[in-house]
Amino acid sequence: MMREGDACVALLRSKFHGLIERNHTLEEENKQLRHEVSHLKGQVSSLEGQHTDRKMMWKRLENFATSNNYMERQFVHNNDDAKEAMDLNNSASYSRQRLFRTPVVKSRAPRVPNPPPSPTCIQPIMKVKKEGSMAPPPPPPPPPPPPLPSKLLKSTKAVQRVPEVVEWYRLLVKREGKNDGKSGPPGIPVATNSRDMIGEIENRSAYVIAIKSDVENQGDFINFLAREVQNAAYKDIADVEEFVKWLDGELSYLVDERAVLKHFPNWPEKKADAMREAAFTYRDLKNLETEASSFHDDRRVATPMAFKRMQDLQDKIEQGIHNTEKIRDNASARYKDLMIPWDWMLDSGIICQLKAASLKLAKEYMNRIMNALKSDPFANDEELILRGVRFSFRIHQVAGGFDEGCRKAFQELKTYASKSE
Repeated sequence: MMREGDACVALLRSKFHGLIERNHTLEEENKQLRHEVSHLKGQVSSLEGQHTDRKMMWKRLENFATSNNYMERQFVHNNDDAKEAMDLNNSASYSRQRLFRTPVVKSRAPRVPNPPPSPTCIQPIMKVKKEGSMAPPPPPPPPPPPPLPSKLLKSTKAVQRVPEVVEWYRLLVKREGKNDGKSGPPGIPVATNSRDMIGEIENRSAYVIAIKSDVENQGDFINFLAREVQNAAYKDIADVEEFVKWLDGELSYLVDERAVLKHFPNWPEKKADAMREAAFTYRDLKNLETEASSFHDDRRVATPMAFKRMQDLQDKIEQGIHNTEKIRDNASARYKDLMIPWDWMLDSGIICQLKAASLKLAKEYMNRIMNALKSDPFANDEELILRGVRFSFRIHQVAGGFDEGCRKAFQELKTYASKSE
């Protein structure tokens, strides 16, 4: 009788500790939600203030236009002499022009450009063939893709197909009686461009004058940048990224880059835009790979929130791989013609690094599920196991298999599931 009582007390005590831990987790989630609500309230109040200020400016503009029309009608009505009415009308028109006219913009001194960054390695530039001269030798074949780091190359070779992942996934999905549905990316709201008439009236004159001043005074500066862009030929995409950063810093001196550069027919717009496209695409993928590779599952974070973080990160990785593969053929052809590195878009480049980061996410995800199964007495074992199998199957298909760490984590999950059945 005493033993049964002790067993009941031990069971109740374990449930009590589990409830305390669950309560602590819910309090942490509640605290984070309160912080987000306060942040959103601040944004709403800020937008309401901006809306009120804009309405007041519109009202002032309407009152001003109404008063001007009324003064013109009064002047014409009260003056019998046609000549005096004409003079007064011209005077009112002149006063309106003075009111909307902005001060004269002073022209700026010609810009002295900073030197471009030093590249690690440069491709040889093919000179244009002159008439009557011998044809230049054919261009050398494109360089092979850079070798992967030894650590990454070792992990890539260790990735192998695991048929058990596919079999177990199909078995559990069939048992659930429903297909594995994946929600698409959230819809992007359509941006509505509003035209601010007040700002247009106040600033257009100064804006046009400033553009004209840059076109007249910054010719040497823009021609120097055009030569640098035209002669740029790099082998490493990281050098292109540094060059684009320098170029954007120099062009930020202009009042409006597009409006000024369209007056210079020698500006290599096509190559400049392609270099920016390559640099920004590589930078975004590299930042994503760094974020995923350095991801560490913090056990202090609630399990549902940790799952969401890893799933969101995997969504970004898959979207980045898909977008790169989609534009690779077209973009690589353009980059070759413009002497821009393109080998980083191959499967052996940044895509291989993203797949390796996905494998780390799969390992962290399955380890988190095993921790929840062992430590939470109120966890739904069947639901957690199904969640882990779905996520591991998803990454198995993306990465083309599992590495040693993922295989061990998956085998541990499968062994636990077989014991609990």
